[in-house]
Amino acid sequence: MLVLFETAAGYAIFKILNEKKLQEVDSLWKEFETPEKANKIVKLKHFEKFQDTTEALAASTALVEGKLSKNLKKILKKIVAKDAHEQLAVADAKLGGVIKDKLNLSCIHSPMVTELMRGIRSQIEGLITGLPSREMAAMCLGLAHSLSRYKLKFSPDKVDTMIIQAISLLDDLDKELNNYIMRCREWYGWHFPELGKIITDNLTYCKCVRKVGDRSNFASSDVSDILPEEIEEEVKAAAEISMGTEVSEEDINNIIHLCDQVIEISEYRTQLYDYLKNRMMAIAPNLTVMVGELVGARLIAHAGSLLNLAKHPASTVQLLGAEKALFRALKTKRDTPKFGLIYHASLVGQTNTKNKGKISRMLAAKTALTIRYDALGEDTSAEMGAENRLKVETRLRHLEERGIRRISGTGKALARTDKYQNRSEVKVFDPSGDSTIPAVSKKRKIQEVEEQDTEVAVKAKKFKAEIKETTVEDGEPVKKKKKKRDKEKQAEEEEVLNEEPPTSPTVENTEKKKKKKKKMKDEDED
Repeated sequence: MLVLFETAAGYAIFKILNEKKLQEVDSLWKEFETPEKANKIVKLKHFEKFQDTTEALAASTALVEGKLSKNLKKILKKIVAKDAHEQLAVADAKLGGVIKDKLNLSCIHSPMVTELMRGIRSQIEGLITGLPSREMAAMCLGLAHSLSRYKLKFSPDKVDTMIIQAISLLDDLDKELNNYIMRCREWYGWHFPELGKIITDNLTYCKCVRKVGDRSNFASSDVSDILPEEIEEEVKAAAEISMGTEVSEEDINNIIHLCDQVIEISEYRTQLYDYLKNRMMAIAPNLTVMVGELVGARLIAHAGSLLNLAKHPASTVQLLGAEKALFRALKTKRDTPKFGLIYHASLVGQTNTKNKGKISRMLAAKTALTIRYDALGEDTSAEMGAENRLKVETRLRHLEERGIRRISGTGKALARTDKYQNRSEVKVFDPSGDSTIPAVSKKRKIQEVEEQDTEVAVKAKKFKAEIKETTVEDGEPVKKKKKKRDKEKQAEEEEVLNEEPPTSPTVENTEKKKKKKKKMKDEDED
């Protein structure tokens, strides 16, 4: 039996000397404890060394994909074909199938073979002569680096650091341009303030100022290549009656120099934007189709790289750029934000404020798929991004149509789901239902109440009349009785006043004590 063993240095073919010991798979490792024991079981028949790392990389990639390389095919034809009757032990079953189809060699792959390969690998330095250990280690390291680079499919077109730097520079240029233009408008506004209101575009304003300079030159200069005719006439008319102050030529020269800077920076910005657009279409075409160049580049820059962005779930992609608002909402227990950087995408901007949350959630889900396809897929077409964008657009159209139908009321059998509200109603027992007497009408009740009121009023009048008659008849005796009662009261009051107040016992005791003291003093004097 022959054994095909692949190393970083080259292909090795061993011949098994004692096949009986291979039957005991569990104890096979004991036979490879030392190089001497290993040489008794296996013997090196042929070793084909690789010339350089590129050949080693080609051979290893062919083995990884289960293909037969040209170099291996030559070796097998030369050496193994002589012993065609013997079996060839192979580490990979897929490779064995390819060898069997192309070279008609019987290949074997079993747990015994894997254990044998493990034993050969442990004693590879003793079995292969003429190959120092340092050279073997260097070749292993070089092949590992090149193989990992091949697996990642490293290419300069897939470098996303260029996108991160470009979008950062674009944002910086926008800030600087705004500052420069504000300074230019404010500076030249002292000389010709009316021009800022007439020309609203910043670039044309700077071009016009650079070409004309002083406002007195507007009447003689031709600005038709910068401004349309109507605005040009308006500017010339305003220059004649301007309220601005007079400035020196040195001031005008400095303002013109600032306008040159603004024009140069704006031209470089358009050039940088074109570069960013081309780079985004090369690296992430599906992401660019979904959300646009600027939003896609900002997402990649925020995540750090395209691969890091591909690791994020759709919910994180939706909230990238709104981390402060998210943690503030979680801390204060309020509503969390619905979108971050993805808010600036054109699809989210088209929707109503009511549907922005739904569309941003759906767009983030589809964007996460396109990011993974761009980062990890081999295809560079933008078909997937176009399909997903179409789905989001149809969903957006459906949401808007449903809202219009609800407002107009022309929707056909739209199921409205109203919010459920639990209303607890307390019912009181009505005793009127128990009576068997027929109910009286309201008119009759009102008449009865009026009759009762009239009867009460008549009785009250009769009672008052009777009281008056009694007082008139018995007028004299009533007065006499009143006089007698008054006299009796006066007599009682006079008796109370005439009575002397009784002396209290405490006063009497004090007078007795005083008299005793006087007597005692008189006796002492005598």
